[in-house]
Amino acid sequence: MKVGFGLGSNLGDRLLNLQQVKRYLLSLSQEGWHLASPLYETDPVGCAPGSPKFLNAVLEIEFEGAPKTLLKKILAYEKAHGRDRLADRNAPRNIDIDILYFGEKEILEKDLAVPHPRMAERRFVLVPLSTIRPDMIVKGTGKTVKMLLRELPSVEKEVRFVQQEW
Repeated sequence: MKVGFGLGSNLGDRLLNLQQVKRYLLSLSQEGWHLASPLYETDPVGCAPGSPKFLNAVLEIEFEGAPKTLLKKILAYEKAHGRDRLADRNAPRNIDIDILYFGEKEILEKDLAVPHPRMAERRFVLVPLSTIRPDMIVKGTGKTVKMLLRELPSVEKEVRFVQQEW
């Protein structure tokens, strides 16, 4: 099943953090198949004033397990790399991994919501996602990624291209 992840880092060596999580997620993928967006730099959204800028990307892999199994692996990886999910939700962090979509599944549980509930509102997700899946219809919206991106208010924080390969 094709699974999309929103990735972000705004502490430490941001590029290295994203490269390491990419390698980890590829180790979970069937035969290493993946699509990866370019990297983008964004101002923090909803974070405390003075928070460092984020590097963001979207990665899609082929995963053959259950959503809860994947979530447990992601949470364990984040914890091992210094992420405290019990801390302030928008606190600076070495790594942030969000499941954006899990094939065509719709999941609404206490600890897992797929598609990601704020995906359609976030330029820092939609811009990188539009580079790999511009015509994907985002469940619950009836709209493609590129349509949602066009509809975002222009006051949304800027997303700046950093580099293609990472």
